[in-house]
Amino acid sequence: MKYSMRRYAAAAIVGVAGLGLSACETTPKDANKQAALHTESDAALASFKAADPSLAALMNRAVAWVSFPDVGKAGFIVGASHGQGTVYQHGGRVGYASLSQGSIGLQAGAQTFRELVVFMRQSDFDAFKSGRDFSLAANASAVAVKAGAAGASDAGKGVLVFVETKGGLMAEAAVGGQVLKFEANQPMNASKPAEPTKAKEPAKPSSSSQPNW
Repeated sequence: MKYSMRRYAAAAIVGVAGLGLSACETTPKDANKQAALHTESDAALASFKAADPSLAALMNRAVAWVSFPDVGKAGFIVGASHGQGTVYQHGGRVGYASLSQGSIGLQAGAQTFRELVVFMRQSDFDAFKSGRDFSLAANASAVAVKAGAAGASDAGKGVLVFVETKGGLMAEAAVGGQVLKFEANQPMNASKPAEPTKAKEPAKPSSSSQPNW
């Protein structure tokens, strides 16, 4: 029995190591999916603010934030999270983000939750926007959103994370090891400018049309 568990754990480690290769896409592939994600992200933001009115004041001081409307996590021994979200700066949408996380431990049940990542410092947001994977600290934890939670949070940490459970059991919201990736807004189906039409060269007279002197 112990040998089987060791073999299972070893396989789990290999699976977690491969998470980076199988992370979900960052930007939705078409305009309809982008619009749907915008709607869901806006609704998630509204839900966070309704649950904690003090969040609005915190976000007024923030540099930017990411709204993940649906982060899924399920498993036993191995827990893998993934999600897609919208990135906001000064209240406007500036891009998309993906989230992935792999962990090993005694986990049971399924967790589905909304997640809000708030950047309080420009340097942290710039690092996130750099195009490289942005990892949350290994000991990072999220605050379960409730009245007054944002007001009591430590803004000096630079990056604050709030979660709101949608279904399943969540004893704690450990977000350490989460990897975020950013992609800026790109126009959909942008067509290349047409190349200028080259003027046709005048036809050369044929030898047969030359006068025979």
